Amino acid sequence: MFEAARRRAIGAGYAAGWGLVKGLPDGMSRRAFRAAADAATVRNGKGVRQLRRNLRRVVGPAMSELRMDALIGDALRSYARYWLETFTLESIDKQLVVDSFEQHSTGAEHIDAGLAAGRGVVLALSHSGNWDASGIWLVSRSGPFTTVAERLEPESVFDRFVAYRESLGFEIIPLTGGERPPTEVLVERLRQNRVVCLLADRDLSRNGVEVEFFGEPARMPPGPALLSAMTGAPLLAVHSYFPADGEWAHDVSAPISLPEGRLRDKVAVGTQRLADHFARSVASRPADWHMLQKLWLADLTPRPEPASSPALAD
Repeated sequence: MFEAARRRAIGAGYAAGWGLVKGLPDGMSRRAFRAAADAATVRNGKGVRQLRRNLRRVVGPAMSELRMDALIGDALRSYARYWLETFTLESIDKQLVVDSFEQHSTGAEHIDAGLAAGRGVVLALSHSGNWDASGIWLVSRSGPFTTVAERLEPESVFDRFVAYRESLGFEIIPLTGGERPPTEVLVERLRQNRVVCLLADRDLSRNGVEVEFFGEPARMPPGPALLSAMTGAPLLAVHSYFPADGEWAHDVSAPISLPEGRLRDKVAVGTQRLADHFARSVASRPADWHMLQKLWLADLTPRPEPASSPALAD
């Protein structure tokens, strides 16, 4: 009974917050979220301490602690901006978002070329900038795309996020609990010559592909490289970021090549090449990388060796 009440309270809190923030004047909401970010910097909670460990790996040991403090403050303000836009993006003039991407971004021709070839496109994104805003641009350019969402608790919060993203023109497939396995649906969409977008710099299953990331072992999800290997769709890395207040941008890479040979090898090499691209893009704008969770193996508790994945069998 207590757990059910807690979930209802969380769901009600998200709903109330969504309505409240959307109703505030723009300047007031921006100041409030910025102040919350600055307070979080001072409080230095668990997530902020993990963000510092993550970004220290990105910038290296040479950066002074004073500059590191400034970077953490900038990163939390960037993260707060992402959440503010999550609550308000439905009501923002979409053409302003699209125009900003058109002005500041690079690599759109790689998406166009992939669709012209007729095999669909796999876009792999890092947790940088505002990937939902990038989705608005993508819908305006090539129509609705398909993505996968982690199932959140309580269910009402998950439903709210699904409704929010569907209102922006995204097709949302649940990671678990759907009518069909996500991979089956995504392969079908690619064979329909559509775009699939996946956040790909953090492995939620803890059974992902081991990669080297900023000189240390980490795991990243095999999905993007696997889908590309199964369908022939080009695999493109996308890095979203904030060029300035009120502006959005992203860079789309050229196709990431996969080797010849076994499916397992294609996925392993493709995921490492994707990690290498993420490393370069994150290092270029570390403040916009919203990674407050554990990512590297050194930070994770050990786990038993997983059984071989049928999806990656020879």
